[in-house]
Amino acid sequence: MPYQWITQTEESPTQTWVLNLWPHRSMTPQGFVAFIAITCGMFLFPIFPLLGSPTLWVLLPFLVAAVALVWYFLQRSNRDAELREVLTLRNDSLELTRRTPRKPEQNWQANPYWVRIQIHATGGPVANYLTLSGSDREVELGAFLSPDERVELYRDLSDRLRRLDYNAR
Repeated sequence: MPYQWITQTEESPTQTWVLNLWPHRSMTPQGFVAFIAITCGMFLFPIFPLLGSPTLWVLLPFLVAAVALVWYFLQRSNRDAELREVLTLRNDSLELTRRTPRKPEQNWQANPYWVRIQIHATGGPVANYLTLSGSDREVELGAFLSPDERVELYRDLSDRLRRLDYNAR
């Protein structure tokens, strides 16, 4: 599951829950090395008959450029997966921080008592679109999660908001 709850209990009567969300990473660093090695091997296999001929020197720059582009776009995809969302839930405040590569950090705060969590099965940009409403604003949560994971997160977060509301009374 690409999210994790961390419970921080302090000496004070307020309880703090921190939710960390991150996108899936389908390729490990070892998988990246293996993929590049296999790609190079596949590009070199048809080159062997051309060893010693001038045609090799014509094709070689294009093959090197193709491997370099595959390398670049895989690395860029890996950097884009460094996206993080952190939801901090306390008795008196709820704060959502979104850290996106190459963009400034985005923050949203609201009173958890007035926050409304919704899941839109249809009509959103993704299936089971998950939103938080409060402080005259609606923000999306976990757009990079799968539809089933958003449903599970909706249930989990709704439960914690109810428990927080119950404990505050």
